[in-house]
Amino acid sequence: MAAYRADDDYDYLFKVVLIGDSGVGKSNLLSRFTRDEFSLESKSTIGVEFATRSIHVDDKVVKAQIWDTAGQERYRAITSAYYRGAVGALLVYDVTRHVTFENVERWLKELRDHTDSNIVIMLVGNKADLRHLRAVSTEDAKAFAERENNFFMETSALESINVESAFTEVLTQIYRVVSRKALDIGDDPAALPKGQMISVGGRDDVSAVKKVGCCSN
Repeated sequence: MAAYRADDDYDYLFKVVLIGDSGVGKSNLLSRFTRDEFSLESKSTIGVEFATRSIHVDDKVVKAQIWDTAGQERYRAITSAYYRGAVGALLVYDVTRHVTFENVERWLKELRDHTDSNIVIMLVGNKADLRHLRAVSTEDAKAFAERENNFFMETSALESINVESAFTEVLTQIYRVVSRKALDIGDDPAALPKGQMISVGGRDDVSAVKKVGCCSN
């Protein structure tokens, strides 16, 4: 019975979206974080996929439901459903293709149009292993992230550099926001009734807190 319930054993469920141009490596970041896999043969994502993974933050189990979508324009009809309930986002560009960095501003606007202002956003410069092909400087990206009040990290899904750190940082920061909000309204997060939805803002939210009540540790 315990084994059967293992996948359901978490305190918080947070929806995180991956956005950015097609071909920047969103799907490989997802597979590296959730399955520790990388595919040089990976094809363009069609529509929407998601995968999950749980991590520990403080003494809580935080389960991430990470959504990945095609960067192509023709799939834009899914936009509002894709963003609904997201409390975190990784906005990905390719450090070897400057145009993908130029488009970050448009992605950020779309993200902010469809999500709550408290969403945790990390700008991710992927393919950092291709040092000889770099077209976007770390300094430029960092300056943009600071200006927009985003977190920033360079990653390599291929070499498994900073992938774990990027996702973990986003999930930890979401957990901090949720904990602060609970404290702001005078609630102890541990005293929230079982199954209460946790929202970082006013929009409907699929992210939830589970398994909490008077007797849980």
